[in-house]
Amino acid sequence: MAGGWTRDGAVQDQIDDTVNDAVSAARSRMPTGKSAEYCDECGEPIPEKRRAALPGVRTCVACQSGRDSAVKHSAYNRRGSKDSQLR
Repeated sequence: MAGGWTRDGAVQDQIDDTVNDAVSAARSRMPTGKSAEYCDECGEPIPEKRRAALPGVRTCVACQSGRDSAVKHSAYNRRGSKDSQLR
């Protein structure tokens, strides 16, 4: 049930777009190419199994965990906001 000027299913479309944007952003941060043998940040060797599982990996698990925790995600859905349409 939609109200106002929206059509039925508009809320679900906004949710789907937000999820798709998050997936696209995560995929864009994934490494590609040849993996490094040693971590770019700390210099420790990267295990062969990690390099085989993630082609293009450049960091060890500990350094990558630090990078991942530093990524900030927006909790605000800009697609569905009236403010974003007024700017």
